[in-house]
Amino acid sequence: MQKTRIIVIRMKEIIYTAAFIGAGIILLLLLIFILKPHASKQDDQALAKYNAGIYTSSMSLNNTTLNLEVTIDSDRITSIRLVNTDDAVMTMFPLLKPALKDLEEQIIEKQDTTGISLSDDSRYTQTLLISEIDAIIQKALTDPSSSPEETHH
Repeated sequence: MQKTRIIVIRMKEIIYTAAFIGAGIILLLLLIFILKPHASKQDDQALAKYNAGIYTSSMSLNNTTLNLEVTIDSDRITSIRLVNTDDAVMTMFPLLKPALKDLEEQIIEKQDTTGISLSDDSRYTQTLLISEIDAIIQKALTDPSSSPEETHH
């Protein structure tokens, strides 16, 4: 016959063992959570059409330098404006500001420079502005091969 053996385990040892097992499980879960790639951030980056930011460009109009600024979010164009423009420039080219405002409204609505209607009063100025805006948008694209078309009406 076999004798029954009684094993004495101190309560202190059981508590230490349980604490170490619990800490190990928590560390393992934390490690998995930290190293696991977040799919939502990767999906957002994959869907982003533009690199978000404020893009500027200098252009010349009758020996006068104008600074054009285009603000772009990851999925849309949000504003187009002239920055650091001298009052003398606005006096020399009074149709510049209205021409840009008209272009800005159309581009923000369409989110593209194709199919923009140019006004008869400032067709030349708007054509120059559109070509500069196209260049800025091209810089902001996440995939430069998907460039906007070069035709304007």
